[in-house]
Amino acid sequence: MTKLYVGLAVAAIVAVLGGSVAYRYLAAPDDRFAQCREGVVSGGTAAIGGPFTLVSETGTTVTEADVITKPTLVYFGYTFCPDVCPFDTVRNADAVDLLTERGYDVQSVFISVDPERDTPERVAEFTDYIHPDMVGLTGSAEQVRAASQAYKTYYRKQDGDDEFYLVDHSTFTYLVLPEEGFAEFYRRDIDPSQMAESVACFVDAAEKN
Repeated sequence: MTKLYVGLAVAAIVAVLGGSVAYRYLAAPDDRFAQCREGVVSGGTAAIGGPFTLVSETGTTVTEADVITKPTLVYFGYTFCPDVCPFDTVRNADAVDLLTERGYDVQSVFISVDPERDTPERVAEFTDYIHPDMVGLTGSAEQVRAASQAYKTYYRKQDGDDEFYLVDHSTFTYLVLPEEGFAEFYRRDIDPSQMAESVACFVDAAEKN
């Protein structure tokens, strides 16, 4: 059973669906993943994702080419998050386990939006609690901001206690394929089995082309 990490903060987080990308439910006639999509991004999937440079939980500087080597579920959060991030990352880890049982080689990645507190060591502790194969990433404030902007995510540090502050952030999980880039986004209300079915559809479609 996947373990649940309990954040140190005690107040509830306000999860904000910020960002400049508008999501619309459309059918793209030339989209080879059309049968897998619940929705597509206005402006095309190329509007989300791209290069990043971050620091892994082992302290190594990595790029997207080092990290996205297989179908990957990417989530932006922070380790002190009291409830939303543990729930979402556990859901993602459970989906990965379901896919592994079906023979799919996929992974989940957690990118911190709290570089002030989330050292590589702290991120490693968080991801190890959630799933032994989850990849944790952090970095400098500038590196995290650049990665967040690439994926059109939102985060903002709340005013308050210097140690136990909260961070408002968007809560989408992104499916990224190594040869394709961003493929799909998932909201919080999707369960592990639904996510696994969707990811499997995308992986199968990618392998056919």
